[in-house]
Amino acid sequence: MKHISYKTHGTCSRQIDIDVENDVIQSVTFTGGCSGNTQGVAKLLVGMTVDEAITRLEGIHCGPRPTSCPDQVACALKEFKQNA
Repeated sequence: MKHISYKTHGTCSRQIDIDVENDVIQSVTFTGGCSGNTQGVAKLLVGMTVDEAITRLEGIHCGPRPTSCPDQVACALKEFKQNA
């Protein structure tokens, strides 16, 4: 299993921790952010492939911000793929 710790940029959450095994997301934990929303996103991602998560989450905005917690998950996963 591979662990990702990603410091977020431009969101209320400060960090996202993701565990990936065989290209499938096993767990996601947000530090900070809107608790209910981040818990919901985290549970929905479990069992999803890395590529599917990136496709679904990339480009989501939070209000006037150019990013969001889901978009930051996509950023973390893209960085993970580049470094794998």
